Amino acid sequence: MNILFLMTVILLFSVAPTLVFASSYDINIPTGAASPDAPYFWQNEKSGLATGDIDILIDDTVVWKNADTTVHTVTSGTPSDGPDGIFGNTDFLNPGQSYQFTFDKKGQYPYYCVIHPWMTGTVSVTDGYQTIPDVGQTVGDGSAVFDVEYRFNRALSLTLVDEKQKLLTFEILGRSQSDDNTLKIRLPAALIDGPFVIIVDGEKITDYEHFKDNDLNTISVSIPEDSKLLTIMGTFIVPEFGAISIVVLAIATVCIIMARQKSTYQLNF
Repeated sequence: MNILFLMTVILLFSVAPTLVFASSYDINIPTGAASPDAPYFWQNEKSGLATGDIDILIDDTVVWKNADTTVHTVTSGTPSDGPDGIFGNTDFLNPGQSYQFTFDKKGQYPYYCVIHPWMTGTVSVTDGYQTIPDVGQTVGDGSAVFDVEYRFNRALSLTLVDEKQKLLTFEILGRSQSDDNTLKIRLPAALIDGPFVIIVDGEKITDYEHFKDNDLNTISVSIPEDSKLLTIMGTFIVPEFGAISIVVLAIATVCIIMARQKSTYQLNF
């Protein structure tokens, strides 16, 4: 019996770190929201702001509570286009009642009150990843651009795309927002492909995970606290060059070769 109990405890502790717990957030409809002249129409308990806009993660739940003295609705859609049927409905939400919905897909979900159309809000659902847009714009003819997504307790800013060295360099900004220093970054294979070399502040990091799903590379690596620069080297980077860029690159290469030959001749002389 004791052995069985011990095995159960060990199993629970081995599984526990992988569990992800969803959250629930309240948005209150305050007294007087039925008037278009009201100072505010929503009370967002997550942000503490008087707004119906809220940012949540996939599988989180939003609970709308009617603290007003009149009926309202929570209706997915916009006043101009009408209900879209994704969540909520046109049924009355009486004073003291609440409505909740769990969002299981990433996206932007506008909503409003059908009775009082000036009451609008948006639920922004993400998977926790930030986006660095238009990566690759400075390479080649600029026609091949990609979004790089990452999840980290600090911010990343792209500082260099080097097609010759086949690398991306990011500056690591801000203060840590948590004790989890794990960076997960998604890199389109058409932008940069592996195998990869990870360098943080000039030091090579060998302990990282790399997973490729179709044309998307996902790298998971622990970044030391207070690090400043992250460099990811691959086997190639943005191979799509336009015809003009190829000519420019060829001329630049010839010039470099000629300059080196001239320098060598001067040294020998």
